[in-house]
Amino acid sequence: MTPKNALATARTFLFVPGNRPERFEKAFQSGADAVVIDLEDSVPPAAKASAREAIAQARQGLRKYPTPFVLRINSADQMAGREDLGWLAQLEAPDAVMVPKAESAGTLSLVAASAPAAAILPLIESAVGYAALDSLAGAANVLRLVVGHIDFMADTGLQCSEGEPELMPLRFAVAMATRVHKLAPAVDGVTVDIANEDVLRNDTRRALRLGFGGKLCIHPNQIAVVHDAMSPSASEVEWAERVLAADAASGGAAVQLDGRMVDLPVVLQARRTLARAGGRPAG
Repeated sequence: MTPKNALATARTFLFVPGNRPERFEKAFQSGADAVVIDLEDSVPPAAKASAREAIAQARQGLRKYPTPFVLRINSADQMAGREDLGWLAQLEAPDAVMVPKAESAGTLSLVAASAPAAAILPLIESAVGYAALDSLAGAANVLRLVVGHIDFMADTGLQCSEGEPELMPLRFAVAMATRVHKLAPAVDGVTVDIANEDVLRNDTRRALRLGFGGKLCIHPNQIAVVHDAMSPSASEVEWAERVLAADAASGGAAVQLDGRMVDLPVVLQARRTLARAGGRPAG
């Protein structure tokens, strides 16, 4: 599987601070589907230059891992972000660049110019980014959209209750922009309560119901829970296999199964279920 294909289907994106190189290999050994080495929020301003040096020095050694390497840069509207872009242009490109506070296709084009071989993962973290979703989703090299709901709440003043229903319009809009522009399934934001598996599982299943295919993680212990929550149950897999068998037997014509009609939308749902289980392609 190519890095781009692996990124398109990645369920978990594990963050590791860019100024903690001793944690890099552990992150790549964690079982996460992708590792995000961070130059933004987790790295204080005084440590950003040394973090870039540490990442550059570690890059070659990390190539032995098949896990995709994603780099989260600083906002291109800030000096640190402009420095990141200049540094990126001289570096062996990561598999993807995660762009925080993405608000314009022009900013994404600057990233593409600095790392033309890298996929772009824009973080939707502000009201302006929300309003610009269509242009962001349609920008060159964009592979998946990512929800950064913590920063979005800070920017908009939203205060969320249990289950975060206040953020449903954001997540729904990201899901629709993903579909309109035929991107890989969107990635949901972090669950900050790292000690509560029930909250993480519920957050993951909510994202899955909205058509999302991945989630940002901030602790290795979250990875297995997210993977399990995104996997279909045995009964769901059995149903999907029976749907596809019935469809094949009917030659593609509508057919009844368990008293319900099976037509193309149901077949597509079954294919997606088996794709989540690793059974076969979703197309």
